[in-house]
Amino acid sequence: MNVVITGAAGGIGSAVAARFLSLGHTVYGLDRLPAALTHENYRHFQLDLKTDPLPALECVNVLFNNAGTQNSEDDIDNNLKTAIRVTEAYMADPSLVSVLFNASASAVSGQEFPVYAASKAGLVGYMKNVAIRLAPRGVTVNALSLGGVYTPLNDPVVNDPALWERIMAVTPLKKWMTTEEVADWAVFLTLRNRSMSGQNLLIDNGEWDLNSTFVWPE
Repeated sequence: MNVVITGAAGGIGSAVAARFLSLGHTVYGLDRLPAALTHENYRHFQLDLKTDPLPALECVNVLFNNAGTQNSEDDIDNNLKTAIRVTEAYMADPSLVSVLFNASASAVSGQEFPVYAASKAGLVGYMKNVAIRLAPRGVTVNALSLGGVYTPLNDPVVNDPALWERIMAVTPLKKWMTTEEVADWAVFLTLRNRSMSGQNLLIDNGEWDLNSTFVWPE
């Protein structure tokens, strides 16, 4: 398979890219930052997804829209409009079998930062639109709405003992996800799953559905 991953230079993106590479697939990473991976089957494109020309790629089988920002003035552009731009550019490829979006638990709960939550909720709505359009071709389209994940983006709370204690107090499973676990889900939804489409999967260790409280530095 040929896999396109946006935001592939770190965190979830690089972990998912590494997993696909370990399974023998070819990965194309698109990110404004330099490559975080070196592999014979990995090709990195350093560009601004909002404005730069997207690479002309043939035989795109899997698209993982992962790139985004959190609590910036450009969350709508970076999280929603960029995903739309990339998806519309590659969805016509007749080789496409699956599209996956990295949304957020905020899309379900409305918690966290206002513009961020709105951008991710919009992403879920757009995902459903794409799922409808691609269903006649048998292409699966889904979204992951993740709760806490161990990435550098979440260091402000992970590395603060007091805040971390508050988070664990309201997290029923008393844990967060690793990026390797996210990669498990990404592989299953894009390569194994052939019957579920148009779904937004809330995977949050029970934090939002079972006990909804958002903790962040003041």
